[in-house]
Amino acid sequence: MAETKKIALYMVIVFALYTIITSPARAADLVQIGFEGISSAAQGVGKFMTQLVN
Repeated sequence: MAETKKIALYMVIVFALYTIITSPARAADLVQIGFEGISSAAQGVGKFMTQLVN
């Protein structure tokens, strides 16, 4: 099982490097979309906590 996880991790790393090298603009867009998603989720949690306190 650990061997499968290692192989999957290596495949993800190779894919990420390939994407960055072949299309840096697209890779930057994907990173930006990811950070926007994390930001939206954090804002949602903040609003939820605020509503719980009030």
